[in-house]
Amino acid sequence: MARQLALRDALNEAMSEEMRRDERVFLMGEEVAEYNGAYKVSKGMLDEFGPKRVIDTPIAELGFAGIGVGAAMNGLRPIVEFMTWNFAVLAFDQIVNNAAKTLSQSAGEFSCPIVFRGPSGSAGQLAQQHSQTFESWMANVPGLKVVSCIDPADAKGLLKSAIRDPDPVCMMESEMLYGYEDEVPEGDDHLVPIGKAKVRREGSDITLVTFNKMIVPTMKAAEELEKEGISAEVIDLRTIRPLDYQTVVDSVMKTNRLVVIDESWPLAGISSEVAYGIQKYAFDYLDAPVTRVNAADTSLAYAPTLVEEYLPNAEKIIKAAKEVAYIGV
Repeated sequence: MARQLALRDALNEAMSEEMRRDERVFLMGEEVAEYNGAYKVSKGMLDEFGPKRVIDTPIAELGFAGIGVGAAMNGLRPIVEFMTWNFAVLAFDQIVNNAAKTLSQSAGEFSCPIVFRGPSGSAGQLAQQHSQTFESWMANVPGLKVVSCIDPADAKGLLKSAIRDPDPVCMMESEMLYGYEDEVPEGDDHLVPIGKAKVRREGSDITLVTFNKMIVPTMKAAEELEKEGISAEVIDLRTIRPLDYQTVVDSVMKTNRLVVIDESWPLAGISSEVAYGIQKYAFDYLDAPVTRVNAADTSLAYAPTLVEEYLPNAEKIIKAAKEVAYIGV
């Protein structure tokens, strides 16, 4: 059986179920307790688990991330919520230099089982300092795992897997889609493996690869392409590190064309990595060069017209798909 749940509620269920299952798990971050979370993801958790396991922190990301890392190194399993990953820049020393390197620096003697989570990417008119996309930043660091999704069922299952994982995991959500609803299986045994992509839509002519909230315009583009007789397969990466090349390769072997949609900047992004992987593992199956649809190579402005121009959208994805299919060229 399944129920309709919003993304925020699916994340809440994941954390609550894991906290009931394992007393070592706790949540900390700005406004996660008394205020029920900035986006209400932790609603009701303080009432159930108390202030020792749902902890409001000062506005000091470096400080409370460090407390979380220390707790993880001493046998606990912290969930550290950032109000946005833009603020997590202040905590990069703890994430990159401590959490990610604990296992290797200790020669495998102990690990750092911690989850850093919060929204990443643009969220409307929040301008340059609050609209950055962090998947490629974190995925570039050995020792970190990176999850990025909006589907409520996947978010719940992946967060539960992340909490149980022995390594540090960075989970990227979407501030704009915490209210996005879909079916979530009942029961507390719903786990989604880290490192496995999902085919969201079967197709035969073009492969469209994306993740997080870019799933929405990509699915819309695939529906519009279908009306023109172009069958697009949509793959949701879900996990950025480790990256599931095999699912993408299998799809390209069938469609022979690939477009990668990525909300981040074009240089050294996830779209670049996917394009490289496909030319390495499936070059002989490509009938056209791999094409990417990225955000503009500039900081995001405040004006709504510039926000619209900056981000990938269905129209840009359709144009790229037709280019790789040599339609209208």
